[in-house]
Parts: sequence; C-alpha cells; structure tokens
Amino acid sequence: MTSETSMPSADDLLVLLAVGRTGRFNTAADDLGVNHTTISRRITNLEKTLGGRVLVKAAGGWELTELGQQALTAAERVEAAVHGLVAEPGGGDGLKGVVRVSATDGFSAYIAAPAGALIRRRHPEVSVEIVAVTRRASQHRSGLDIEVVVGKPQVHRAEAVWLADYTLGLYASRSYLVRKGTPRTVVELTDHSLVYFIDSMLQVDELDLARRLTVSMRESVTSTNVFVHVEATRAAAGIGLLPCFMADRHDDLVRVLPGQVEATLAYWLVARPESLRRPEVAAVVAAVRETVESQRDALAGR
Repeated sequence: MTSETSMPSADDLLVLLAVGRTGRFNTAADDLGVNHTTISRRITNLEKTLGGRVLVKAAGGWELTELGQQALTAAERVEAAVHGLVAEPGGGDGLKGVVRVSATDGFSAYIAAPAGALIRRRHPEVSVEIVAVTRRASQHRSGLDIEVVVGKPQVHRAEAVWLADYTLGLYASRSYLVRKGTPRTVVELTDHSLVYFIDSMLQVDELDLARRLTVSMRESVTSTNVFVHVEATRAAAGIGLLPCFMADRHDDLVRVLPGQVEATLAYWLVARPESLRRPEVAAVVAAVRETVESQRDALAGR
C-alpha cells in the first residue's frame, strides 16, 4: 500500500506570503481582499498539509518558523509565476504594490519622501507609505517593509545596512544671539538653554549620548519631533541641537561652536530578507540609497 503526499495549495502559499510580509492576519486579509477567518483557515490548511507550524505568535505579530521560511520561498516562486502570466507585453517592468517605510521625522521628510517621488516616476503602480517615528529598530517588524533607524541596530531575523553618517550641531536664531549673546566657548553654554528631545521619552541611545555634549545646558522647549526643535530654535526659544541637514536649510539659523560641539550619528536600514526579495521593496531601497547619496554632503553638515 502506498501513501500519497499532499501538495500544498497555491492559494494557501500566497496567504502565507501575505502574512509573512506583514506579520498580521488583519493586514494580510486587507491586502488580499478576504476576511480574517479565511486567512486563519488557509494557514491551518497549509500547516496540516506540511505537517508542522509555519507561523508562531510573537510580540506585535506573527513570525515565520523554519518550515514557514521554506514554504515562503516556494510561495514567492508561485507569486512570480502568477505575475509572469498576467504581465502585459510592453507593459513596463510590472512592479506594483504598497511598500511601507518607517523612519525618523527628518529622514522621512528629506530622504524618504523624495525617494518615494522617485519611485512613483519610475514605477507608477508602486505606492510608498511613510511612517514617521523616532525609535529603536523593532524586533518584530509587523506591517513594515523597511525601517530606517539611528545607530547600528541589534536585530533578529533581519538585515541591517548602513546608509550614511549625519551630523548634529548647535544652532541659534540671529535674534536669539542678538538678545542673549553668542557663546564662544563650551563653558559659556551654561548660560544658555537647550532645545532638544524630551529626555524621559527618548528611545534612541545614540541621540541620548549626543545630549551629553550639552550636559551643562538647562532645557528649554523639548519635543519628540525634530521639526519642533527646528521651529522652536528659529523662534528663539534657545540653542538647538539639530541635524545639520535640516538646520542649514534656514538662513535665520546660525551654527554655534562649529567643530567644538557636534555629534556624528548613523542612519541604518533594516528589513526582513523576505521583504528585500520583493522587487518593489528592492526598488524602494535602491531609491532611498540613491537619494541618500545625493544628500551625503548635506547630511555630513558640509
């Protein structure tokens, strides 16, 4: 008597692909135009067919098991074959879909947004969603394709790629310096107040280390958003510790103690390997790197 091995359903594999990319059943259901119950049923069917778990519950979403990783590779081949069938001759590269990027406020505005515009010109069927947030790299990137964080991240089941260094410097408005005077030495900073992040809410170690450069300064206006830092500094609330690539755009801001007080930090890109294998995600990563390259001098404060 011989036994037949069940073959996994292509539909079940494509459902796994959607869940593996988003980390969430609800998001995968929305992407595929089905309900949460259908997603759960398809995953259960696939696990019965393969004889093991393909997903495990993790903080913030679902993670692929080793078996799930193998099944996802097969699902990617199914997806590529389907796309090949429906591609129109002469219809371009066929890239389409939504790519979600998480990045700090400044990077989102001055790097990710122009990169998104570049993608739209090159691949009109690709949409870019930008989530602006300043935090450490997520250990579980549910719902995210790409993260850009400050400082080299310690990540699990993901790839981290250095993008660029950028410089923070002290800036003040011309009106502030007329009223309060220009500090000529680091010691004189004691007489001035600082515009920067809210210390108790700062989640990024490197940005916290940068604050130590100005430990003698009392706090003035603080915020979780770097655009608030820039505008508060322009409004003469104090001396701001600002990214040079943002502050140098404003003629009413003056660099204070250049070369004496500054910090060099780094932007890193983080993504799951399965996300990077998606052509539309790879295209967005390439556009981000291209935009970073064009802004490298500004990022460095040159």
